[in-house]
Parts: sequence; C-alpha cells; structure tokens
Amino acid sequence: MARRPNVFQARREANAKAKAREDAFHHNVYVVLLKPDVARLRKVQRENPLRLDDRPCVYVGMTGLSPEERLANHKAGIKGAYVVKRYGVRLMPELFEHLNPMPFDAAVIMEGDLAEDLRRQGYTVTGGH
Repeated sequence: MARRPNVFQARREANAKAKAREDAFHHNVYVVLLKPDVARLRKVQRENPLRLDDRPCVYVGMTGLSPEERLANHKAGIKGAYVVKRYGVRLMPELFEHLNPMPFDAAVIMEGDLAEDLRRQGYTVTGGH
C-alpha cells in the first residue's frame, strides 16, 4: 500500500524554502552624510583627489542589518568606523534606498561600485571597500 505524503512535512519544507529566499535578500548598502571636517584628513584627501567642494562627504557601507540599525551601531562604537562615529550626521537614503535589499554577494560588489560612482560625481567618499 502506498504511503500518504505527510502534509505537515511538505508545509514545513515549503516554509523553509520561502524563508531561505527571504533571507537571501536581506543585505543593504547605505550612505552616511559626514561633517565637512572629515575632508581635512590626509587619508580622505588621498582617496578623493577629484572631490568637488560643493559635494558632501559621505561614508559608504554594507550590512545585514537595516541601515538605521547599522548607523546606530557605528555611533555607539559597535563594529563602527571611526569616521562615522566622529563625523557621521545622518543617512542619505536618496542615494541608496532604490538599491536595497540584495543578496550578500551583490551587496559586496554594490558597496564598491556605489563608492566609485559617488567619487566620480565629485563626492568625498570613505568606506566602500
């Protein structure tokens, strides 16, 4: 006699697959507005030889958290970048919201691409490795 498929097992497997798909797209890139004083740092000047004075200074990063949570962690010194803790002002969602969320591998690439795109536009960029 043929065994009946276990409905509960099939439902659990379907839910696990759906959760895995959701989890795959939970990484974000983000941009933090920095105080203009950061542009006086030698390292920042070296990384941004084509910076324009009328463009803001920004930090570009990526995270598995929400950008808001990540900024709070930076400001609290939890795995935070020094420039964001000291010079960070606020998030600039107009520069990154349309890109999120994405898988981890895509976020790694997008972080660097976004940093380079902003540099080419004359922004003073830190982060984005």
